[in-house]
Amino acid sequence: MNDLAAALSAFAALLTPQGRALLDEVRGTEPARELAVATRLRREHPAELVSAALGQERLRQRAVAKFGAGDAGRMFFTPNGVEQSTRASVAAYRAGRFRELGVTSVADLCCGIGGDALALARAGIRVLAVDRDPLTAAVARANVEALGIGDLVEVREADVTDVDTTAYGAVFVDPARRGGRGRIFDPEAYSPPLSWAVEAARKAPLAALKIAPGVPHEAIPADAGAEWISDGGDVKEAVLWFGTEPGMVRATLLPGPRVLVGRGLPDPQVRAVGRYLYEPDGAVIRAHLVAEVAEEVGGGLVDETIAYVTADELRATAYASAYEITDQLPFGVKKLKALLRERGVGVLTVKKRGSAVEPEELRKMVKPRGPNSATVFLTRVAGAPAMLVGHPVRSAPRVGQI
Repeated sequence: MNDLAAALSAFAALLTPQGRALLDEVRGTEPARELAVATRLRREHPAELVSAALGQERLRQRAVAKFGAGDAGRMFFTPNGVEQSTRASVAAYRAGRFRELGVTSVADLCCGIGGDALALARAGIRVLAVDRDPLTAAVARANVEALGIGDLVEVREADVTDVDTTAYGAVFVDPARRGGRGRIFDPEAYSPPLSWAVEAARKAPLAALKIAPGVPHEAIPADAGAEWISDGGDVKEAVLWFGTEPGMVRATLLPGPRVLVGRGLPDPQVRAVGRYLYEPDGAVIRAHLVAEVAEEVGGGLVDETIAYVTADELRATAYASAYEITDQLPFGVKKLKALLRERGVGVLTVKKRGSAVEPEELRKMVKPRGPNSATVFLTRVAGAPAMLVGHPVRSAPRVGQI
């Protein structure tokens, strides 16, 4: 039996009554107890089934961060499926956009373990979910059954390049961006290649392509809109939209959503550091919309190559975190250490942009002690290495959308 056949057999065993009962029995097993639990269960169950159940429980525990405890505890996963699947909040947002655009059916190509198909179905959209990997397709099919969405989702094991999508109102493509050696950075090395996905999108009335957030802007087709999405401050993905607004650029921040739409503003001017420093959300930076934030807060850049905005007044923004700056120093560990000692700072948050110094390395060098807290930014100011010390403005007003 080859590796694929063995994996399919082990997964099929988990779907039997005995396998499901074993999954219930190992639910909540902590890593430190796995050996003891496995030893006990192997007295009554086949060793392969016990290993498969414990392995699935580990994956479910990892998946809680993406899917929540309720869904993760019922779903099935593969290691790659947990790693590559879309976070539920992001998938729900995108499904909502499809629904707002009037889409009632989607061909979900490269569906993985079915996370996006789940979100689309819960938005009331009919889905054809396609993946060529037999085990992944089997897992997706089991998830459709486990979550009770079989009336809206068809899972098909097939090569996406062979699938006719003309019967569907939209296409969603999530090419595999990981290979045997880890993350893939060349879009033409995606599976399928980005060029194929773009052509498939152009044939559909409406389409969305999920890509890595680090995609160069010059690689974005002129007939596509581009959206960068962050969740809780972490940039999760970029999406190319076809059939909506060509050339549109937007940054979407979850929860919310808070949506910043590009207006084609010129780069902000560099100015002296003011009382406040604004750190734009990562999606804003990836979308090259720092100028929109600078205009909103009435500020400029601390350096022409650094995405920190500074201003003299505190203004509302939903797209950046505000800090009140108390000190500006040229880079120097001794100077920073003396300042922190004088202020009694024991809790030090270190942020960096444009600096080669690692935060943990700096903490070890300054050895903060005391009851107070501070944030230090390692950056450049007008081309020179600098340290900006301050603290978050926790009461800064927030706004919803531009």
